[in-house]
Amino acid sequence: QGCRILGVPALVTEQRPEVLGPTVPELGAQDLPRFPKTAFSMVGAAGPLLGDPKIRSVLLCGIEAQACVLQTTLDLLERGLDGHVVVDACSSRSQAERALALARMRQAGAFLSTFESVVLLLLRDAADPRFKQILPLIKEPPPDTGLILGGPLGALGGP
Repeated sequence: QGCRILGVPALVTEQRPEVLGPTVPELGAQDLPRFPKTAFSMVGAAGPLLGDPKIRSVLLCGIEAQACVLQTTLDLLERGLDGHVVVDACSSRSQAERALALARMRQAGAFLSTFESVVLLLLRDAADPRFKQILPLIKEPPPDTGLILGGPLGALGGP
């Protein structure tokens, strides 16, 4: 929703949708371009779109942070693109996998952010007329992501 309001292009990659099923409708991504894939990184499936010289940064979210999100982030960084991982929009089957994957992405040079932080950075100014559309999205109580600044695995903080 935030990308739509701000005019940020978005796409969906689906890991073997014929086996694992399509993206769930609750995400509201039915109208977005979809790219099926078997590789964990989405860079191969969406590579032609990433070749646009105007694209310098990519926002990432998804499931299995330790596989698809991590490998995509590393591939994007290798291509010289900035990877911005929206941590409260990434998940894994286990918190340990997720925390370690986020730490690895940060060590590799990715930027870790929350949805609220990213959308406000893109918006830039509360006087922007789109702010009224964004406000309900950031006022919605965020889910408990299990990420704690300086937590036991130090994914978002620590020394």
